[in-house]
Amino acid sequence: MKKTLAVLEGDGIGPEIMREGIKALRTIEKKFDHEFVIEHAPFGARAYFDEGSPFPDQTKAICDRADAIIKGPVGLSLEEMNKIPPESSPELGAILPLRKRFNTYANYRPIRLPKSLASFSPLRDSVIKDGIDILMIRELVGGIYFGDKEEGAATGMKYARDDCIYTEEQVRAIGKIAFDEARRLGATLTHVHKANVLATSRFWNAIIEDMAKECADVECVSILVDNAAFQLVKNPTQFNGVMLLENMQGDILTDQAGGLLGSLGLMPSACIGPEKGYVEPAHGSAPDIAGQNIANPYSMIGSIAFLLDKCLGLKEESDALWNAMFDILERGYATSELAGETTDPKNVLSTRDFGDMVVDILSQS
Repeated sequence: MKKTLAVLEGDGIGPEIMREGIKALRTIEKKFDHEFVIEHAPFGARAYFDEGSPFPDQTKAICDRADAIIKGPVGLSLEEMNKIPPESSPELGAILPLRKRFNTYANYRPIRLPKSLASFSPLRDSVIKDGIDILMIRELVGGIYFGDKEEGAATGMKYARDDCIYTEEQVRAIGKIAFDEARRLGATLTHVHKANVLATSRFWNAIIEDMAKECADVECVSILVDNAAFQLVKNPTQFNGVMLLENMQGDILTDQAGGLLGSLGLMPSACIGPEKGYVEPAHGSAPDIAGQNIANPYSMIGSIAFLLDKCLGLKEESDALWNAMFDILERGYATSELAGETTDPKNVLSTRDFGDMVVDILSQS
């Protein structure tokens, strides 16, 4: 297979974790006899200062012709970010336009913590039980983030407004993804909503309930978002399976779920559209530790695994990458933010060390 990939390293720790992700990808390329043509392009806060835009035209052109996109985290120090106009921020000027350009409406975020890695979590072993294995599916191009926004004054009162709008087509599209994944996994689908208050949630509920009748082979349950937040901490394993969330609620709960794992460094993600998608770590750019070779590259390498599976249809190659990373962690190795009191100092891995171990395991298997 020959594919062209756009690589947007981003800011902060982006370039260094991206190097480890590409290193793993090149090993997969050699091992399975593929050819990946990589085109690098500027994206994010540094691109704003260097190119005048966080999502320059040259980057758009590279993304347009690529088969898929690999994106790193974006954002610089608070001092530097304060120099960027709001409309040119990495979020409003780059990330949301990227999603809109390719209609990457389906966001996949796996929350995987086997019993053998329970020590990473701040939760007790009795709460982790036999392990957490949740696939969160978040709608990514609708809702309040993409609605009209207004700040102003009327009749002497200042106000602000963010519109939250969903169409039936949008809800059915993400609903189909969630039902299909639950069917594939033989798992329960949990739909998260706020139907006791929000009209958009009542709209979602009616559509998902209708789809559930058409997908009778999939068990579908629903839960209020505030109760879901509580239950994720109290009894997360009840959600093992698939969780379906609208955009803003998904943004919040997926980060909370990262807390269950002990680190957002264990949170890869994929953002998939009808024609192409992009993958990215779910965490931020951590400019305070950039260049120190201590950032956890798991989320970036895991995102590469998602790229192979969800964007390129290479399931065997994806599984090999996932297995290599879990092999490392289950053998007692950890990056610095995951290391605990019982971790042997010799088993604390740098960014580069972790990537090298992934390559060694892939090469030997």
